[in-house]
Amino acid sequence: VELVAKVDSLTDEINFLRAVYEEELAQMQIQISNTSVVLSMDNNRDLDLDGIIAEVKAQYEEIANRSRAEAESWYQTKYEELQVTAGRHGDDLRNTKHEISELNRIVQRLRNEIDNVKRQCANLQAAIARLR
Repeated sequence: VELVAKVDSLTDEINFLRAVYEEELAQMQIQISNTSVVLSMDNNRDLDLDGIIAEVKAQYEEIANRSRAEAESWYQTKYEELQVTAGRHGDDLRNTKHEISELNRIVQRLRNEIDNVKRQCANLQAAIARLR
């Protein structure tokens, strides 16, 4: 029962982490799309604003992509760890259920043996009573 609760708890935690991951990913995408760049203007005619804007935009996109990749990697690692833990707990649960079944069979066998011994004892007591 305790292992079932642990498995349920781990499953809930996996689902929670997935929801958090999806929410953070959505927030990062919104933040990236809302990012604006403020540049100071120089009246110099040789200034290549399009090049500067493209370079800054490329830098921000690279930072955003790196952050997204790091977050995805971290969540994937966490997810895999939880999967392994859940699998291990599932195996433990199956083993425990098997042990319980085996112990129940042993208890039933011992109860049958006790009943047989009680019958033998009653038969012997009846035989002794007849002999008196």
